[in-house]
Amino acid sequence: METRTLPRSRRQSRANSASFIRSHTKSSGGFALAACRGVQSDRLLARPLPRLRAAVLCGAVSLLLLAGCASTGDPRDPLEPINRGIYQFNDGVDRALIKPAAEFYRFAIPPFMRTGVRNFFSNLNDVIVALNDLLQGKLTKAASDVGRVLLNSTVGLLGLYDAATEVGLEKNNEDFGQTLGYWGIGDGPYLVLPLLGPSSARDAVGWFGDYYAWPPAYLESEGTRNILIGVRFVTARADLLEASRILETAALDPYEFVRDAYLQRRRNLVYDGKPPPDEDDFVDDAKPKPKAPEPAPPVPAEPADQTPKDGKP
Repeated sequence: METRTLPRSRRQSRANSASFIRSHTKSSGGFALAACRGVQSDRLLARPLPRLRAAVLCGAVSLLLLAGCASTGDPRDPLEPINRGIYQFNDGVDRALIKPAAEFYRFAIPPFMRTGVRNFFSNLNDVIVALNDLLQGKLTKAASDVGRVLLNSTVGLLGLYDAATEVGLEKNNEDFGQTLGYWGIGDGPYLVLPLLGPSSARDAVGWFGDYYAWPPAYLESEGTRNILIGVRFVTARADLLEASRILETAALDPYEFVRDAYLQRRRNLVYDGKPPPDEDDFVDDAKPKPKAPEPAPPVPAEPADQTPKDGKP
C-alpha cells in the first residue's frame, strides 16, 4: 500500500502553528485554544437552545456524509471546501458581532474583574476535567481536580479566586474528546463547526459529553443559562484578541494555520504532552538518502624529462 506523505513545507507549517499555540495560550488559563478567529475555542461548554443544538448536530452529520465527495490534498481535511466556507461564515460573525463585544468588554471591565470571571468559568470546567480524569483512570489527577473544585467553590467564592493554585493544586486539561482519544478512537476528519470553530469528528462527539457534564446546563432558568453562554463566549474571545491579531499578520493562509495548530494541540493533549512521532517522520527516515558523489581519481603526474640539457644521453 502506498503511503501518502505531506510535503515538508506543510509539516513545517504545522510545527510553526504548534509553536504559536504554545506561546499564546499560557496566559489564558482555562480558555486555552489560541490562533482562532471568531469564537473558535476548543469547545463551548454551554447548553445551546434546542433548535441550535439540533442544527449543529444535523450539520455535523451532513458533513460526515459528504466526506467522500469533497476531498482535497490533505488527508486530514477531506471536507476542506465545506470547512473553508464555514470558517468564512464564522469569521464574518466574529467581525460583525463577537469581536466588537469582546473589545468593549476588555475596555470596560477592569483586569481584576476579568480575571475573576475567567476563574469562575475555569472552576466550572474543572468539573469536566475531574470526570474525564476518572474515565481515563488518572486517579491522582482526578483527586487533585476534585480538590480544586471544592476549594475554589468555597474559599475561592464560587471560583472567582483561584485558591487551589495558590496551595499547589495545579489545573489540568481533560475533556471527552481527549478521553475518546485516550481509548484509541482516532481524530476522524477535521471539521469546522458553525460558531464553535475548529474540531474533528471525534471532538464533535466529545462536545456533547462536555455539554452534559457542564453544571450550568442543568439550570432551570433559561435566561440565566443564556447569560452564562454569552459571557462565556465574550470572555473567551477577549482572551484571544492578541492571538488573532498576530494570526492576521503572520499567517499566509489563516485557515490552514488554525487547522494545523488545532490538530497538533489536540494530539499533544491526548498524549499528555508526549505524542509519538508522526508517520511522516518515519516515512522520511525510511527513504534512501542520495549518496555523496565519489571523488574523482587523482590524475597521475607526468614523468620528469630525463634528457640532459646538452642533448647527450
